[in-house]
Amino acid sequence: MKKVLVTGADGFIGSHLVEHLLGDGREVVALACYNSFGSWGWLDNISVSPKLKVVMGDIRDSAFCRTLTEEVDIIFHLAALIAIPYSYYAPDSYVDTNIRGTLNICQAARDAGNIRVIHTSTSEVYGTAQYVPIDEKHPRQPQSPYAASKIGADALAMSFYHSFGLPVTIARPFNTYGPRQSARAVIPSVISQIAAGKKEIAAGDLKPARDFNFVNDVCRAFLALAANEGTTGREVNIASNTEISIADLVTLIAGLMKADITVRKEDARMRPPSSEVYRLRGDNTLIRELTGWQPQHSLEDGLRKTIDWFIKPENLSRYKPGIFNL
Repeated sequence: MKKVLVTGADGFIGSHLVEHLLGDGREVVALACYNSFGSWGWLDNISVSPKLKVVMGDIRDSAFCRTLTEEVDIIFHLAALIAIPYSYYAPDSYVDTNIRGTLNICQAARDAGNIRVIHTSTSEVYGTAQYVPIDEKHPRQPQSPYAASKIGADALAMSFYHSFGLPVTIARPFNTYGPRQSARAVIPSVISQIAAGKKEIAAGDLKPARDFNFVNDVCRAFLALAANEGTTGREVNIASNTEISIADLVTLIAGLMKADITVRKEDARMRPPSSEVYRLRGDNTLIRELTGWQPQHSLEDGLRKTIDWFIKPENLSRYKPGIFNL
């Protein structure tokens, strides 16, 4: 794992993973989505390193993907459209990016000599839990176009393992949070609203429960999966085996920020009733058995670090606490 390709490196988890890899002394090729502003996303905020090469492009282009995978030892494939609300409006975009983009990466990895691929899934593929904790055998339930596109992408990646011997591992993080996360997600949304001085916090459905994992722990899990060949051909949860309701989470954040708030449900933040995933709590037995990985941050510890980052003016200024962006 001397030279590593990270797709989606300009995003929330991807930028943190790049930092972890550089910290381990790896040479990193980081893919940022092409844009006319020349922005590298969150990579603009990390330290410049001679071991970091940022490339701008798009995984929807198969020819580009073939050039991207030249001379790399392993691929961490994180590039995806992940906003669930937007997937209701533009499902075709999710098929193009998440399914066809994954096809392009897997085909390029195969053409380059069967490069190992750590493909990123999501706990959303499980839908509302039929039983808890959710292990890797839990049925898949596509309750949003986003979830459906990720189920398709996971199946496609695994088909390359079975059909062509491509060394694929499917990493399935449950809800990841931490610095740099989009304010679409509940934790940065609540923190940024409180940090901006709001006393009435806009939120979506407060009943669902989630298994939250701090981004540094998730990055450690990615590296642990990559370091263990026994994970090849496996789908592996990255989870804490705990859960908290959104209502209790908001109360916890307010307490940590010493804020006296009320909560107002906002229709724009609500999913269609049959699309809402009401319970996610992941079983992390498999990843512990395969790699020895365990989360190092409690929810409170991770939230404190996240809050400390968000309340810095230079970070908070990047967010629009009064606007809900899809």
